[in-house]
Amino acid sequence: MVQDQGRQISMMHRAPWVGSNITLPPGAPPHQAHLEGDFFCAPFSDASTDNAPLHGWPANGLWQIYGETDPTSLRCVLSQTVMGATVQKHLSLTDDHPFLYQSHRFTGGQGAISAANHAMISLPNGGVLRFSPKRWFETPADAPETDPARGRSALRYPARSAQPESFPAKDGGVVDLTNYPYGPAHEDFVIAVEEENSPLGWTAVTRPIEGDLYLSLRHPRKLPMTMLWHSNGGRDYAPWNGCHRHCLGLEDGIAWSLIRGSAPYAGQAASVKLAPDTTTDVRHITGCIAWPTGEAVGEIRIDGDELAVIGEQGAKRILPFRGDFLGL
Repeated sequence: MVQDQGRQISMMHRAPWVGSNITLPPGAPPHQAHLEGDFFCAPFSDASTDNAPLHGWPANGLWQIYGETDPTSLRCVLSQTVMGATVQKHLSLTDDHPFLYQSHRFTGGQGAISAANHAMISLPNGGVLRFSPKRWFETPADAPETDPARGRSALRYPARSAQPESFPAKDGGVVDLTNYPYGPAHEDFVIAVEEENSPLGWTAVTRPIEGDLYLSLRHPRKLPMTMLWHSNGGRDYAPWNGCHRHCLGLEDGIAWSLIRGSAPYAGQAASVKLAPDTTTDVRHITGCIAWPTGEAVGEIRIDGDELAVIGEQGAKRILPFRGDFLGL
């Protein structure tokens, strides 16, 4: 929750079964019982590494606090290892900044792994999405639910489009991915790949009715993908039961193994590389602000220790920002 312009702003999603007496089915990954806010995945969308559940041990294992803590900083270490690597989490806040600065540091290990920050935005009255420049948007080979008795999707699988406003729909026609939702009951997954010359990777989600704005910021070559999970009543089995609605998963990361028939451009990461005696730091910034006009975002740019957010109709916010955090 962020306090901005005299308002308490909370945009994160919480699944309806969290804190209830609903029992999850056998074999459900542990993170599903606590599905709210955001969490870190390594590997992303995979359950094969380290005999871990879906999304890996960082999303499902135990984190232990270490070192000194204060109201603006939290340091944890994962009890399990990831491909032999020790994983440390550092979450930090800065006074008057509407952002959470996140670092996940891998030390040691061996091999290559996918990773992503898995934020979930609550859009009960819909939302408008805008992105830093993308090479394309695509769906994987299979829909999230292939059995019509368990669920349904609105998009075609597989499919690809350079324009999110005209993505191929399941039954013909096109869907506008920049407006959520785009169907009455659907479960869909889309991958967006960053353009080569993007100076900053960003996604902005406006809630026009509420008059606020969610921001996700990253290094465009280290985390060159934005995965969009549209969960809006499209799963009919427990614990989803058709009632998991209005959730937009906004998952910034690197998972090139999900991409069909294309390679990264020079300098664009394909995975997080782990090696003995080596430390790899995965960084991400998330936050939200008041945005009274409710307009779509047209541009986001870093200027020293400030972040400029500019709307398509001229609205503008200049925000305090840790300009060196992403290493751009």
